[in-house]
Amino acid sequence: MDLDFDVVDLGPTDHVAEGEQAPDFTRPLVCEEYWEDTSLSELTDEGPVVLVFHTMDGGFPATYAWNEIRDREWHEYDAEVVGVSISSPYEHATLIEDRGIDHRLFSDPANGVAERYGIVHDLDGMEGVAEPRPAVFVVDEQQRVQYAWVATQWPDFPDYDVVEEAIEDVT
Repeated sequence: MDLDFDVVDLGPTDHVAEGEQAPDFTRPLVCEEYWEDTSLSELTDEGPVVLVFHTMDGGFPATYAWNEIRDREWHEYDAEVVGVSISSPYEHATLIEDRGIDHRLFSDPANGVAERYGIVHDLDGMEGVAEPRPAVFVVDEQQRVQYAWVATQWPDFPDYDVVEEAIEDVT
């Protein structure tokens, strides 16, 4: 198959693993209408959380991932599905509206959350610019990671069926 882009090996990572405590953080959590500072622990107090780390808004990996999540109707699960990327709250609000996303997105422009989760990806040819690797963490109410998937190549996407099984196991 002839691709219009190069597949890039992202190399090894020392990311948060299944069974480990998910690092807590507070960032602006964005919906279509507003945003407010919210912590992961506030969300896990309400139930399981699915953290979907994605590339910058507007790129095809983020668009593809959120289209897949929308089409699979993850909003029907008894778990809070939230995104995390370096995009600003304004960009997130636009992505939510344009893609019809039924989930909120954390804005993390400094990429600090990705650093805490061990999934930073330095962008080629963009000195000083990094974003999270695509990753999914299913976190239970005790803030323990019950499922972890982290991209090893760019582009790379999780096996959505396996993620759904992990969500069902934690709810």
